[in-house]
Amino acid sequence: MKKGQALAFRTVFIESPCHLSYRSGYLVVRREDTLAKVHLSEISSIVLQTMQVNISAYLMSELSKGKISLIVSDEKHNPIGQLLPIYGSHNVSKRIVEQQAWGESIKKRVWQRIVREKIRQQAALLSRRELPEAALLLSAMREVRSGDTTNREAHAARIYFKALFGSDFSRDQMSPVNAALNYGYSILLSTVNREIVSRGFLTQCGICHRSEFNQFNLACDFMEPFRPVVDRLVGDWVGNEFGSDERHLLGDMMNNTMEYRDGEYKLGSVISRYIQDCLNALNKQILPDDIAGYTNP
Repeated sequence: MKKGQALAFRTVFIESPCHLSYRSGYLVVRREDTLAKVHLSEISSIVLQTMQVNISAYLMSELSKGKISLIVSDEKHNPIGQLLPIYGSHNVSKRIVEQQAWGESIKKRVWQRIVREKIRQQAALLSRRELPEAALLLSAMREVRSGDTTNREAHAARIYFKALFGSDFSRDQMSPVNAALNYGYSILLSTVNREIVSRGFLTQCGICHRSEFNQFNLACDFMEPFRPVVDRLVGDWVGNEFGSDERHLLGDMMNNTMEYRDGEYKLGSVISRYIQDCLNALNKQILPDDIAGYTNP
């Protein structure tokens, strides 16, 4: 970030039919007889929650230049696509060479650290709710080996979701809670994608997720420790209905404040710093154990 440059913090939701364009550094929203403007320097992401939007190519070009995430939703208001810049960094070729050189040993050790942090966050959430299963998750966290060869992540997930949402809960159910979780995870994934691309790395080449059908394998790796942020919001606010208010809550979660290293930061900044730690570890600039954790309020 350049000196004096403001940190982008706004998530802009577009929910009514309108025309989006660019003018002199601003996102311009025209709807019937009304007009609104937001400077692009303030925007971290734009979420289209209606399919009745016309958007100019000029605006899409400026969003890509500014590394602003444009998220497109389907007819059910679920995020389904994302606009990302082709060249997120001036030295993208160098970054890709670095990425292809990551060895299996270091990838397994970084994945071990990621899984431990994810389970630690899950245990912390259960502990705040005074649920006894928190102790089981802490035990599972201590058992995570390099590469998570014993699959403690899946074991912890089975305990965690039933403790958090009830013994009858399943992630395969059609329910407001699962709709909210999927929505929140999609917003989280889009944020992680943007951070990876902005550093010149490929989202397709993961360290654990390696599906040939998933173009966001690396983002799926790095987002894991932050899933409990979504889980906490869904557990606190989503009941028998998942509507516009709940989507706004999840869409704006990057502005939630939490403790990280030596201070308090917004979630978007914590994710950015965490991803840089992971990349530094993969490039052997720091040890995997030096990847910091965060405190989810």
